[in-house]
Amino acid sequence: MVGLYERDAKALSRMSFLRFFPQAVIGGDGAYLIGEDGRRLLDFSAAWGAASLGHSHPALRAAVARALASQAGASHLSSANLPAVELAEKLLSIVPQRAAGRVWLGHSGSDASETAARAVVAATGRPRIISFKGAYHGGTVGSMAVSGHPVQQGVPKAPGLSLIPYPNPYRDGGEHAASESAIAQLEDLLSGPAPPEEVAALFLEPIQSDGGMIVPPAGYFRTVEEICRRHGILLVVDEVKVGLGRTGTLHAFEQLDIEPDIIIFGKGLGGGLPVSAAIGPEAIMNHKPAFSFQTVHGNPVCAAAGLAVLQTIERERLADNAAEVGQHLRDLLQRLKNTHPIIGDVRGRGLSIGIELVADRTSKEPAKIEAALTIYRAFELGLVLYYVGVNSNVLELTPPLTLTKEQASEGVALLDQAMSDVMSGRVDRSALTAFAGW
Repeated sequence: MVGLYERDAKALSRMSFLRFFPQAVIGGDGAYLIGEDGRRLLDFSAAWGAASLGHSHPALRAAVARALASQAGASHLSSANLPAVELAEKLLSIVPQRAAGRVWLGHSGSDASETAARAVVAATGRPRIISFKGAYHGGTVGSMAVSGHPVQQGVPKAPGLSLIPYPNPYRDGGEHAASESAIAQLEDLLSGPAPPEEVAALFLEPIQSDGGMIVPPAGYFRTVEEICRRHGILLVVDEVKVGLGRTGTLHAFEQLDIEPDIIIFGKGLGGGLPVSAAIGPEAIMNHKPAFSFQTVHGNPVCAAAGLAVLQTIERERLADNAAEVGQHLRDLLQRLKNTHPIIGDVRGRGLSIGIELVADRTSKEPAKIEAALTIYRAFELGLVLYYVGVNSNVLELTPPLTLTKEQASEGVALLDQAMSDVMSGRVDRSALTAFAGW
């Protein structure tokens, strides 16, 4: 009998694959996925954070069922529909006043980022955008054009794009040195190659996710905001992976003490269904009718899911849970660091955590192969997580916001065993040949 993974390979385009091991699932329940082989896999990724409430959450199921029972069309393109309006109203109620103008609804963080990038240039008449090296704002042409992740090398960038370093305390000499160097490079850019009166916006991630789960130095983005305000440069904050409760507060940018002009949501907003949002001032977001649309933007079923996710995060106090369980998880991982020299750094906020693996703690040489082998072995043991980073050596943990302390402990025990097996040579490197990863 042909297995599900083999059927997948024969039927689906590899252009949309980012595979690390032969994962094939037929269902899910809370923080667990159900494999084709019947195994219950503890999910420390939640589909890169998209399954924010876990799998098959009752509130999400109920909201989708209601929306489908009497479906209000399929789009808000040429007709208002109640779920889309309710979602937009809810989003406007939870963002800072500076951004609370209009909501653009899409399918993913990619299309929301692309729309924001196009809109800020068109509406302000300023042709330039600043983003960060290592930033990943999406996989569409327009979102890749304002990204700086090396996996997208060879992709055309926006004509007015400038990339600046994202300060990395672990690799840039500590918080103060990392912040000072990065600020100096931003100021040098604005005093020369990118005149500030030509810069429409600066795109930032409160934690640089796919770039390596990098937590910025305290106060760094407050200084960046002051520089941008001085020059009339808009702040666009990409909360796609780390927003909506994941870092222990509703918005990740709250912990940076900044107030964005435009906020982008995706992934977890839909709880696993495709919905995204770009929220910002009316002058930007209402730039021009039919400026950025697709037929089923504002889909009422997806919008109903988004509203249910926001309501559930509030009702079940999931941001608080992310803070509490995330601290427990980081404490366990710090202990793990004491027994595994390959762990160079453990960092993160709430349930957005990175574990950087290095061949040597002094040189900090990235342990790329070991990272790939670790997550492969973890999968064999029953734990799902992936790796990120410009050097492909950072294990990323973005589990459901509903994760319990007991599940966190279970996952760390599995990760401990996986690392031990890898470092003792019990995992065959040839297992990776079929999985390109990043």
